[in-house]
Amino acid sequence: MASINYSLIEHPFVSKSSKDGFIEVKNKATDESLAFVYSIKQEELKSIIAKSKVAQKAWAKLMATQRADILLKWYNLMLENKQELAEILTQEMGKPLAEAQGEIVYAANFIRYFAEECRRIEGDIIQPVQENQKIFVLKQPVGVCGAITPWNFPSAMITRKAAPALAVGCSMIIKPATQTPLSAYALVNLAYKAGVPQDLLQVTTGNASMISETLCSSDIVKKISFTGSTEVGKKLIAQSANGVKKLSMELGGNAPFIVFDDANLDAAVQGILASKFRNSGQTCVCANRIYVQDGIYDELAKKLKEEVSKLNVGNGMDSGVTQGPLIDLKAVAKVEEHIADATKKGAKILLGGKRHERGGSFFYPTILCDVTKDMIVAREETFGPLAPLFRFKTDEEVIEMANDTEYGLAAYVYTTNMKRLWRVNEELEYGIIGTNTGIISTEVAPFGGVKQSGFGREGSKYGVQDYLEIKYMCVNLT
Repeated sequence: MASINYSLIEHPFVSKSSKDGFIEVKNKATDESLAFVYSIKQEELKSIIAKSKVAQKAWAKLMATQRADILLKWYNLMLENKQELAEILTQEMGKPLAEAQGEIVYAANFIRYFAEECRRIEGDIIQPVQENQKIFVLKQPVGVCGAITPWNFPSAMITRKAAPALAVGCSMIIKPATQTPLSAYALVNLAYKAGVPQDLLQVTTGNASMISETLCSSDIVKKISFTGSTEVGKKLIAQSANGVKKLSMELGGNAPFIVFDDANLDAAVQGILASKFRNSGQTCVCANRIYVQDGIYDELAKKLKEEVSKLNVGNGMDSGVTQGPLIDLKAVAKVEEHIADATKKGAKILLGGKRHERGGSFFYPTILCDVTKDMIVAREETFGPLAPLFRFKTDEEVIEMANDTEYGLAAYVYTTNMKRLWRVNEELEYGIIGTNTGIISTEVAPFGGVKQSGFGREGSKYGVQDYLEIKYMCVNLT
């Protein structure tokens, strides 16, 4: 059995040993058992939903300052337990420990930010059009919410949804990914310790289809927030249609990373490393298509190869490791499929291109040259450590290539020409654009996409609005 702090994940739905009706959670680097989590039954989930409704009504009646104080205690507890939380995250997900520690801080920052927003849920007084009349606008919590979260950021994607919900007076039922449920249990245990009522914030694990369909079809659940694939997102939208629920959908991406000939090449290479190879390429805002202007293409490829070759593949718990395993062998197969298709159609492997000698789901960071738009990697999200380099000549050409996708989550632009910067950024059809930076995620900015990358925003003052209903009151004084 692998080493893990079980006191942080102690819960009736978590077991150290195998039990009937429990699902095994494994260490992604060593394949050792970490724990077993309960596969909830539908009737039990319906009971949790009913309890969540009662808890939400009581929570919403608290003063905003009371909710804020509890959230701030949760934030501080996360920082106090940062190392243990990061170790749980690394073992169940695979990312290097340093990255996991960064995610814990990032996740905690959402709690602090929305704790601060508790006191700023403000309405309006509107000037009336009739005498002896007053018009008021109130903002009230939507009610019981469901969060369906992914495996690649098992802590941050929970707090990014739960913190604004709790801040405004909602309750939250969390369905974490089956591969990475332990971080969720650790987070809610700390929330309970901070004073969050147990029925208000709950974790459910088990059959993903049953849980999501039950949440989406429930008349009690008023909002669903989902981070995951566009394919699954469309199913959840359809399942929620009868109840006309509020929805936040952060779906698939196909991020272009554009490097113009006037860019700082060293900075661009570091931006590619940060955007493409963080979490072994398993992020929704990961650079998926790297467009390099013709005049600097060869030089950038050379510099990028030098830097990528320094990345160290291994167990994320080991010192100096910068690339952990992929989440599973299906992820490895997809990377291999994209490489095979590209090389068959004329692309060349500049670096990597194969599974690592460590076995399992470890894969070498890979660079492909001479990639063209007729290859699968130009259309599909790889979600792995594969950097494909495309050539382009003109601004107009690269804008057209970048926008030639049904997705619109994130894009990146490297240029020192301010006129070009503004023109290109305005023409790119994406919800998030990083200019001269490969790191764009922060709790203070709105995160979300356009087109088939979804709708709604998370983080920032905009993200809190998705958990509120607007009530208009027209009052005659006579």
